[in-house]
Amino acid sequence: MTNELDQQIDFLEESVRKLKIKYDLFFAGVSKLPPTEDRRRMENLIHEMSKNRMRDNGRRFRFNTLTGKYNMFRELWARMMREREEGPMDYKRRSKAMSEPLEIPKETPAPAPRVTSGPPESYVKVQSGSTEEMQQIYEQISAANQKLGKDAGLTLDQVSSMVSKQAEVLRGRYGVRSIGFRVETVDGKIKLKAKPLSD
Repeated sequence: MTNELDQQIDFLEESVRKLKIKYDLFFAGVSKLPPTEDRRRMENLIHEMSKNRMRDNGRRFRFNTLTGKYNMFRELWARMMREREEGPMDYKRRSKAMSEPLEIPKETPAPAPRVTSGPPESYVKVQSGSTEEMQQIYEQISAANQKLGKDAGLTLDQVSSMVSKQAEVLRGRYGVRSIGFRVETVDGKIKLKAKPLSD
């Protein structure tokens, strides 16, 4: 099992390297289509490997480093795809408007209680490769925006990317597989709270 796990991690590392090369070729105009199928296989591989209990700290650290690297590439590719579709100027304007997507200030300050929402939502348990949980968090954020009469303009992909990035940081810091997220509204601002969960 140990050798098999090492081989899987080696294969994952090589797959990340090859996928980056294919995306580089696509954005350079050498390839006509993005490597969507390769990326789907990569995400399935990460999802399956995340189910393994990696008791060895070295292997777990290596796996977390590779998944963090892949998530960084995934965000970069998503940004470059949006720039390609919208044009750099439109993308930069929208990015600036969304630089703090979860910090939504109140238009008129009021001496209301500090927590302006009802009871906070329960924590949503997020593991690597979670999809339904990302949808739950996205819906909680959308509902909180509606209560404030705001439209943050966030997409499910943007929320998923943001949550995945924060989850990977906490997984590496605390050595756990599951991270809990919940949405709270404090002083008219939507905040995403996160905490490590015991497996």
